[in-house]
Amino acid sequence: MSDSLMSTYAPLPVSFSRGEGAWLWDTAGKRYLDALAGIAVCGLGHAHPGVSQAICTQSAQLLHTSNLYGIEKQELLAERLTAISGMDRVFFANSGAEANEAAIKLARLHGHGQEIETPAIIVAEGSFHGRTLATLSATGNRKVHAGFEPLVKGFVRVPYDDLEAIVRVAECRSDVVAVMLEPIQGEGGVVVPDAAYLEGVRALCDQHGWLMMLDEVQTGTGRTGRWFAWQHTAAQPDVMTLAKGLGNGVPVGACLARGAAADLFHPGNHGSTFGGNPLACSAALAVLDAIETDDLVARAGALGESLLSELRAGLDGVAGVQDIRGLGLMMGIELDRPCGELVTRALEAGLLINVTAERVVRLLPPLILSDDEAHQVAGSVITLIVEFLGSAQSSVT
Repeated sequence: MSDSLMSTYAPLPVSFSRGEGAWLWDTAGKRYLDALAGIAVCGLGHAHPGVSQAICTQSAQLLHTSNLYGIEKQELLAERLTAISGMDRVFFANSGAEANEAAIKLARLHGHGQEIETPAIIVAEGSFHGRTLATLSATGNRKVHAGFEPLVKGFVRVPYDDLEAIVRVAECRSDVVAVMLEPIQGEGGVVVPDAAYLEGVRALCDQHGWLMMLDEVQTGTGRTGRWFAWQHTAAQPDVMTLAKGLGNGVPVGACLARGAAADLFHPGNHGSTFGGNPLACSAALAVLDAIETDDLVARAGALGESLLSELRAGLDGVAGVQDIRGLGLMMGIELDRPCGELVTRALEAGLLINVTAERVVRLLPPLILSDDEAHQVAGSVITLIVEFLGSAQSSVT
């Protein structure tokens, strides 16, 4: 890595020069099957013709004017997103962290409107909401906090997928104004909650007048087999955030709200220089077009079930595999030991994967993955895990 770059990353020993569909080629010409999609970003794969054309066309016309003026593509994108989500209004940002910052600000405005001087937001252990100071403080991971104290106040942490923990907070605190959760925890290890959890949270928010805020940055835009993961339930949020797959690699984030929450922001309350500019919105509109035209939401659900079944069959009875879980094309294989070295082993084998929460192999392949490519992902992952657990066991004995 160049000495001119800050040491914020520890990149793997590879650099990619081009991509096509679910495949990437490095600078030496080696080909890799991408089962990570830029961490759930490139849902349409690489060099998608529709997105590429939209970017080229828009870049030749107009890149940026600022939100001092009306932006037609921004209005069109907002109308599309509200139509498929049932939300009322959208604020556009550049990332998931910025979208979550907007959600946090909405919650605080909501609280102040109820004359709560120091509004508090319930968040979950194991969560990840971003790396700005506020979203970092909302994140339930001590490693992310370390070195950046003092954290932003106003967050109450509870165990994830534990409705009674939220009930107990409600019983002892009168300053809570919102609950902020991921419908599936991604960085936390692809943790899928109980089917009734989100609906229980929705009921508690209704009971206490709280905003229900869902971070769909990783789960949204079709990844789980619905446009948004909450749509597997009846728990429609008051506030929802998006990013990652919305732009297929072009930075764009969105904070959507409905009901009273959609009317909390007024001119001067919030803003973004680049948020919702013509280029980003053109790319996002092309993403939505492709997903709808190719029915990729349903495809993600069906292919995810097939891939999970193949992984479960191939790893059934393998000592060291603790759980295989997921929804749509978002899945995790939990082992009984740290397995970060699997990322390098997979890279050597021409496969891109990720390990999160130290022991969970995370797969986030593009929604355009073919059946054959999905079979190849499953076979490679099974082989890598079996060999890794076998070699670890041999070294112990």
